[in-house]
Amino acid sequence: MPMTIIVTHNVEGRYRGYLTSIMLEVSAGVYIAPRMTAGVRERTWLVMTKWYEALGNGTLLLAWPDKHAPSGVGLKQLGETPREIIDVDGVYLLRTLPAESGLSVC
Repeated sequence: MPMTIIVTHNVEGRYRGYLTSIMLEVSAGVYIAPRMTAGVRERTWLVMTKWYEALGNGTLLLAWPDKHAPSGVGLKQLGETPREIIDVDGVYLLRTLPAESGLSVC
C-alpha cells in the first residue's frame, strides 16, 4: 500500500493543525496518509515550504513511494538534522554528521 509520511520536529503549532486536517498523526510529529495523491502531496509540501521559509524553525521530512527513487522512496527535507540521507548504489543510508569542535580558525 502506498504510504505518504511527514515527520516534523520542533515546528510551530500551525503545522500540526494543518497536517492533522489531512493526515493521521500516529505519534508526536509523525503523520501518515495511506492513499494521498501526488497532487495533494505536492500541494501539502508547497504549504510546508512556504511556512518554513517564513518561520525558519524546526525540521520537516516527507517520504512517499517513488519507483524511480533509490530504495523506491522519494524524500524531501526542510531544515537541518544531525544526520544526512545519502544514496549509495541505489540504497538510502544515514550518515551522522561530525559534531562541531567549537574551535574557530583565525
